[in-house]
Amino acid sequence: MATLPRTIKAAPGSALALFTADAPPRPHSHAPGFDAGLNSSAAWTEHMERFSLSDDEPDDTDDTDDQEGRSARALYFFEGRIEFRELIVEAGDALDILKEDAGDGWSLARTKEGQIGLLPRTYYTFTTDFLAAPKGKRHGKEVSTGSITPKASPKKESTPLPLVPQITGEWIPNLIPTFRQSLLRGRSINRFSPFVTSGAEDWVLHGVDEPLDINPPIGMGHSHMRSTTSASITDSNRLSRLVTGGIDTHFIDAGPSWQSQVPEFGVLVHSPQTHKTPGSGGSTYTTYSVTSVFHPPSEPELNGEGDGENGVASDGLPKATTPNGSLPPTTVTVQRRFSHFVVLHTVLLRRLPSIALPPLPDKQYAGRFSAGFVEARRGDLERYINRVVKHPLARHTEVLTAFLGCESDDDWDELMPRYLSTLPSGSSFFARVFHPAFNIDVDEASETVDRFESHIKNVGRGVQGLRNMFGRYRESRQVISQSERLLSYSMLSMITSKSLSSTPPMGISDEEDTHSIHSVNSKGKPNGMLNEEGAWCWREGCTECLKLTKALQKTSETLQSVAGLYDDHAERTQLATHEALKSAAHPYPSFEGIIDTHRTTVSRHKESMREGKARCIHHVNEDMAARCETVLNTTMAEMEAYHRQKVDDFANIAKDHLDGEIAFYEQVLARLRTARSQFDSPAYDELGKSARQPSRYERELDHPRVESRPLTQPYPHVYDSAPMRPVSVAIGKLW
Repeated sequence: MATLPRTIKAAPGSALALFTADAPPRPHSHAPGFDAGLNSSAAWTEHMERFSLSDDEPDDTDDTDDQEGRSARALYFFEGRIEFRELIVEAGDALDILKEDAGDGWSLARTKEGQIGLLPRTYYTFTTDFLAAPKGKRHGKEVSTGSITPKASPKKESTPLPLVPQITGEWIPNLIPTFRQSLLRGRSINRFSPFVTSGAEDWVLHGVDEPLDINPPIGMGHSHMRSTTSASITDSNRLSRLVTGGIDTHFIDAGPSWQSQVPEFGVLVHSPQTHKTPGSGGSTYTTYSVTSVFHPPSEPELNGEGDGENGVASDGLPKATTPNGSLPPTTVTVQRRFSHFVVLHTVLLRRLPSIALPPLPDKQYAGRFSAGFVEARRGDLERYINRVVKHPLARHTEVLTAFLGCESDDDWDELMPRYLSTLPSGSSFFARVFHPAFNIDVDEASETVDRFESHIKNVGRGVQGLRNMFGRYRESRQVISQSERLLSYSMLSMITSKSLSSTPPMGISDEEDTHSIHSVNSKGKPNGMLNEEGAWCWREGCTECLKLTKALQKTSETLQSVAGLYDDHAERTQLATHEALKSAAHPYPSFEGIIDTHRTTVSRHKESMREGKARCIHHVNEDMAARCETVLNTTMAEMEAYHRQKVDDFANIAKDHLDGEIAFYEQVLARLRTARSQFDSPAYDELGKSARQPSRYERELDHPRVESRPLTQPYPHVYDSAPMRPVSVAIGKLW
């Protein structure tokens, strides 16, 4: 069996400190999804009368230092891009907001050191309202100071600099080259566009700078680069013996659809354990057991094709078999923390910039060690990692192989800094994609993305409605449970002649109760209602009534048992189905970048063809059109991957729900059949041989257990309209 190269151990680093489970992560400018929809360039363009982006950048000590602004404080750490005039601030830094609304969610701010730049509007809060009153002024209007005013108002007028027109692509000729032009090499000014951040634009415009050393297969598109990362195989990484695949090389079949290079397998996340590091100031964290389950090989492998002799596989591992002759599943278990999942997710986003990865569960700041939250996170992490391994590209990445197969904690700790230092693939990702040549019709691709976008938006709305209805469905099971208990108590009250305190739900009026006889016999039992043996009869020694009373009592107890099944089913089995619906919810946010990249690529393809015809530059535009086809193959393969995932998701959800309902009703039927058998011989005859013993539910007649405890609800999806918010954000809302 072929093996996957295993990564070489990197020297230990300190980057892991950034991903400890106990340190609350602060919002970061380069976090996944943060850049979506933001356009820092537009904000700067709007204010170029004061700040030029040319190579001759004015000093920050310009007359802007004399401009007043509103006092504010940074709420989070923000590491902006200096080349785009974005600030770098720490949480708590004092700021002056020169322009609150600079466009596209940005503000123009100045630090106390005098640096002026852009800052997201949600990363600071104004402190003007919290200033103390000036000395000697206890009442009256607020006194204005030299540095703080309600609104930014320049003290002196300055001659505005001329506005520089900006367009996508090369700038207007005859203009002096600017810093941004040389930096972006003619790319779109909006650096936050998924078409840009994924590297698709750089690929379409320029291809790759490195020479390609491998020729593409016959009938395929462009050639691809081979990974230059050196690798070795060690016995400690058993997962590399179980999965195979070409690192960083991706193939697209006709469809288009991704070609799977690694057989599918499943992953279980289980057995969470809470640990505390030694010392008085030690931190607390939770680890999860992550078990990869590899199913037996296919029939050709079982027949010995490709294997060695004497029951030994080609990779040197013995071929163990089960008693029935089939190979048993192979499992590999590792211990991982939530911060390790963050590392995996971060690296996958960098290495696979143009695929739709599932969202990582939200970080929790309070109550993260409670049993309920730990179990909820375990389920979320299991659903997350299974969606990752189901993607044909993510399944054979080097970082995922190490994440699932590196059984040594020390080895994994040494590998993480290396993976975290991985640079984004950018345009080189598309250079490693093989696809059939000339398999894309641009007009059809344009129609396809419109239909796809409409479909996944409707899927999101439909799943959200289903989730809401399923919550009510679970609650209805509790209503049935309450009815079963009331029916049980009522039956027990009838055969024991003990009043049930909750008479209104039973429909018994006070007038009917006045006819009850409350006299008791010598043994304290209601006179004439129960005989000496506890039978529901006024006759002593009545065997028939004794058998009937005991059978009815067992029926009452069975109804209590059935009520418990309803409660447990709604609390556990149906909760799992309710949680599973999160995996299929909100597909649009995950594919929004894919849709944007697809549409922009279609536009570039059409523009390149029009420009080629107008300028008679056929060979250049043919190359660009071919590169556009590579991007379109990638985006359409992602759409097909979603199509397959959707079919699997909803089929599995429906099957799991039906299996759970069948198992539940089988338990109910089994208990009801047992109760029913008490009325038939020989069980019915046995009931008359001994006196009736009081039921344990008789003592509850005065205070019946009818109300069920509140159902555990699924933790919100990261894209839900009202997700759980970090404590810091919640406090910030109160300022």
